[in-house]
Amino acid sequence: MTSEIGDDEFRATLHSLRVWDTALPVFDAEAAPDAPLALFREWLTHAAAAGQPEPHTMSLATVDGEGRPDVRTLMLHDADARGWHFASHSTSAKGVQLAARPEAALGFYWPAVGRQVRVRGRVSACGAEESRADLAARSRGALAAALTGRQSEVLDSTAELAEASAAAWERAAAEPDAPTPTWTRYVLDATEAEFFQGDPARRHTRLRYRRTPSGTWTRTLLWP
Repeated sequence: MTSEIGDDEFRATLHSLRVWDTALPVFDAEAAPDAPLALFREWLTHAAAAGQPEPHTMSLATVDGEGRPDVRTLMLHDADARGWHFASHSTSAKGVQLAARPEAALGFYWPAVGRQVRVRGRVSACGAEESRADLAARSRGALAAALTGRQSEVLDSTAELAEASAAAWERAAAEPDAPTPTWTRYVLDATEAEFFQGDPARRHTRLRYRRTPSGTWTRTLLWP
């Protein structure tokens, strides 16, 4: 049983937390590349080298059929000329939302270096072959999770999950190429990206990229 934390204790804890009370990188926005992909790759690699745990995790925001925003955390699978890649079941909440309205936003936060990146754009679903290859490149646990399936559906009990997961792990070991028809790789084709560098004096640097109809990028500094 967990103990209930009172208002005063919670607020005292919240107000005691500090942000960016250490040396942070300096971001020269004037020297930034013409397009966001190169800068994103540089920042993620730098965050990983700086000891940021799981720098490839990100928030994915979508909109449901009633126009309500939804957000969750998942892993980035790649970032290349096509866009930012991730994967999920097409039958999951995010998959259903993306099928109905294929636009999304991504958010990365690397507190070890005081950096954030936000990306917005249109999302497309990859074909079955590429989606299967995405899963094949990952661990047996990823395949087992995909085989367990039923993501976002109502779960009757944890025992039901344990039984389904055990069966999925057994099948993943016996059939490393087991079909997972709903597993889908998605690509977000960015139309806007913002890079945020925190500053201990709160003189944060924000650089926004926006893609023009011709495919080139404009860069704009924003007030923090």
